[in-house]
Amino acid sequence: MGIVNAGQMGVYDDLDPALRERVEDVVLNRRADATERLLEVAEAVKGAAKDDTARLAWRELPVHQRLSHALVHGITDFIVEDTEEVWQAIRADGGRPLHVIEGPLMDGMNVVGDLFGAGKMFLPQVVKSARVMKQAVAHLLPYIEAEKLEMQAAGCDVRAKGKIVIATVKGDVHDIGKNIVTVVLQCNNFEVVNMGVMVPAKDILAKAREEGADIIGLSGLITPSLEEMQHVASEMQRDDYFRDRKMPLLIGGATTSRVHTAVKIAPHYEGPVVYVPDASRSVGVAQNLLSEQAAAYIAEIEADYVKVRELHANKRVTPLVSLAQARANKTRIDWTVYTPPVPKFIGRRVFRNYDLAEIAASIDWAPFFQTWDLAGKFPDILTDEIVGESARRVYSDAQRMLKRLIEGRWLTANAVIGLWPANSVNDDDIALYADGSRSTELMVWHGLRQQTERPVVGGVLRPNRALADYIAPKGVAADYVGVFAVTAGIGVDAKEKAFLADLDDYSAILLKALADRLAEGLAERMHQRVRTEFWAYAPNEALSSADLIAEKYRGIRPAPGYPACPEHSVKGEMFRVLGAADIGMSLTESWAMLPAASVSGFYLAHPEAKYFNVGPVGNDQKSDWECRAGRPLESVAVQALAPSAA
Repeated sequence: MGIVNAGQMGVYDDLDPALRERVEDVVLNRRADATERLLEVAEAVKGAAKDDTARLAWRELPVHQRLSHALVHGITDFIVEDTEEVWQAIRADGGRPLHVIEGPLMDGMNVVGDLFGAGKMFLPQVVKSARVMKQAVAHLLPYIEAEKLEMQAAGCDVRAKGKIVIATVKGDVHDIGKNIVTVVLQCNNFEVVNMGVMVPAKDILAKAREEGADIIGLSGLITPSLEEMQHVASEMQRDDYFRDRKMPLLIGGATTSRVHTAVKIAPHYEGPVVYVPDASRSVGVAQNLLSEQAAAYIAEIEADYVKVRELHANKRVTPLVSLAQARANKTRIDWTVYTPPVPKFIGRRVFRNYDLAEIAASIDWAPFFQTWDLAGKFPDILTDEIVGESARRVYSDAQRMLKRLIEGRWLTANAVIGLWPANSVNDDDIALYADGSRSTELMVWHGLRQQTERPVVGGVLRPNRALADYIAPKGVAADYVGVFAVTAGIGVDAKEKAFLADLDDYSAILLKALADRLAEGLAERMHQRVRTEFWAYAPNEALSSADLIAEKYRGIRPAPGYPACPEHSVKGEMFRVLGAADIGMSLTESWAMLPAASVSGFYLAHPEAKYFNVGPVGNDQKSDWECRAGRPLESVAVQALAPSAA
């Protein structure tokens, strides 16, 4: 086992073939004499890593090759001077500034694309390459703009490969994936108008019309965004401008899927609606939609969607039981042998300017790599044969930025928690009370219960669970529930703008990914303190970071919008009782949290409490929920719970 400085690692194919072969022989145990053969060449390379002359040997290459090397390796140090040198040479031969982009710069990006396609380079490196490309193009921009004015005056066409208007839909504040897609498209010579987050349908369509866009792209993370995407598709269908042109609509984001796009979004618009699963597919999709073979490509997608809809319509649906039957089969807990633990305080507590270094110790790094389309468990991913090198590089970059972030206090992390008396009521709901008298309700958390027919396992019928099952019924025992909201996103926007002003998309995306990890880390840390200190039902808990990530502690932390608690609107009541505005948090009209790097949820302490998926619900439960809550169960929630329901 060795410790590797990922920042010093190069592209795998750049290693000397003889050295690479002998190292692989040792690592993969391919030859009996592998060790001896490696030692034979060890002296020849000894000390080479310390030799700056060798490290900068590429500076002796012809300038076109230097540009390619800088792009492939993500090196920005010399990009302006090399770009200028190439431009002056091309200019002397009567060329155009665009020829610098279409020639040596795109040659370098094509190498990046080939390595990416071959699985020898991954998304973090591609975004770094895009940073180099953007800085080179920025240097050429004054020359290009001057030429454009001349060409436009002469009636010439100066369009790029295509123009794409992209936005996170109304009510949603998440944009890391969208920003990565923007960078990848831009470095492939697409003009991208990134409208940001929480953009209403009318503004998206107005901007697409104003810009003369070729494609519209929509992104979203939370489940209400799915309905907003349907709305955008419907508005495009209503508008002659988009319907007649059949302008393509791209769909992407964590909650989207090929099936949902085919079944729920595409039927609203007669133009092409294309699901894009990740950033790496965006360029190919856009190129196909704007190519001469677009008609065949679109026909292929539409034929696929027809099959998807047929399969969806004919798929076997798990039967539902009645709500009364589901309640009769609730989780069985013997409350006569369990005494709910009493918190150390009743009410709310606010934690401002939480120590970022303390939070960092609670970070779960696995989702960080998923942001960059790198699949694998942490820390195993760092030594993965396929993505290990890229994972080590981006992890090293993240560690360096995290250190600067903490030392420079780039971000502010705040938290608020509340611990209140509570009881289950109406079978599926949880009432929270202002004090121990339990006479004044603070809020009622209206829950949903599993309603699918449950399997028999080991001769025992599995229960139809609801989170209320884990809270003592009113009049049976005095129970309690916790509520929390945390953020690590205060300060992100200002720092992101500074990075973008420096044409450093990579650092901007890295910052937001770290802010998300810190928010989740703060949620983990506060839950740990609740268990051991504030509620103190597990005062002697001594779990490792790995055990915490594996949730080997007592109790659960369900969050609205997740499978056990899929209804989002309860966040409104949560934020009210917590006074979340006091720590700089708010909600959009679709219940997305601001800042984006935020987490909220509940604390349940019962030792049998577990996560589960509510799944499809019937109309009887929908009606009952609406009667109890006094408001409609939003259609998007029902669709998310029961995609096959009419």
